[in-house]
Amino acid sequence: MQNSSFIFGTVGSPQSTPKKPGGSVGTVLHLASQGLLAFELGWVRSVRVSEKTCALIKAAAAEHHVALSIHAPYYMNLNATDEEWPKSRKRLMDAAHYGNLAGATDIIFHPGSYFERPAAEVLEVAIPRLQNCVTELRDEGNNVTLRPETMGKGALLGSLEDTLAMSRGIKGVEPCVDFAHLHARGGDGSVNSYEEWNEVLNKYQKALGKRALKHMHGHLSGIEYGPKGERNHLFIKDSDFDLSALLRALADSNCGGRILCESPAEMDRDALLIKRTWEELGQSPV
Repeated sequence: MQNSSFIFGTVGSPQSTPKKPGGSVGTVLHLASQGLLAFELGWVRSVRVSEKTCALIKAAAAEHHVALSIHAPYYMNLNATDEEWPKSRKRLMDAAHYGNLAGATDIIFHPGSYFERPAAEVLEVAIPRLQNCVTELRDEGNNVTLRPETMGKGALLGSLEDTLAMSRGIKGVEPCVDFAHLHARGGDGSVNSYEEWNEVLNKYQKALGKRALKHMHGHLSGIEYGPKGERNHLFIKDSDFDLSALLRALADSNCGGRILCESPAEMDRDALLIKRTWEELGQSPV
């Protein structure tokens, strides 16, 4: 296997985070103490954070060498009506603004819904809107990367192909590959073998180039799914997700970046499992 590098962490604060100092600063310290050097702050309901708090988060992360990202509010839809779009846009832009102040480099968001329209038609609306967001951020001197997440239900905008199309068309946009969502999306147990993950990575490389594989941003957990896709996130051991198959494919394609765990409550426990499994394959985290 070729030498690759990932750092590992959690999306949101693990239940095991001590109450003092608590909050995002406390989570940074708690993760770093376990050798987990990535943290995605879950601003999933709204963006309610002061500039002072952002400065404290940024300082703690810099001191402990923890890479930060932000999960923007769930209620975000690139395919919203013209009347609703300004509200969705503000949620994303607020996450990008305050995330940048907090030292985050990547802003993860749910792209929205097809509303039973063809993907190609929806992307004709979504891509210009996303381009407009990036243009405004760059005009403000904000260099965060916007990352549309691959989604776990087929009715939602966010197939691998959707996220690659958005990323291919806009500099400053790259996918957040939620591996569990890709496994759940078809509802049939597919996208769970070494061969299938290789196919995913080949598509990724073909669309965005080999260098893009070096700075991937992934979400990972166990997952429960049904015929329509995702139902619930689970601990990896409680699911049918083949962790070894995924990590072997990532290693053999010489991938790197961040992998953030989204298992329930004690997500640091699964993050450490992912990290150990990666190391057992002969890889070294950053």
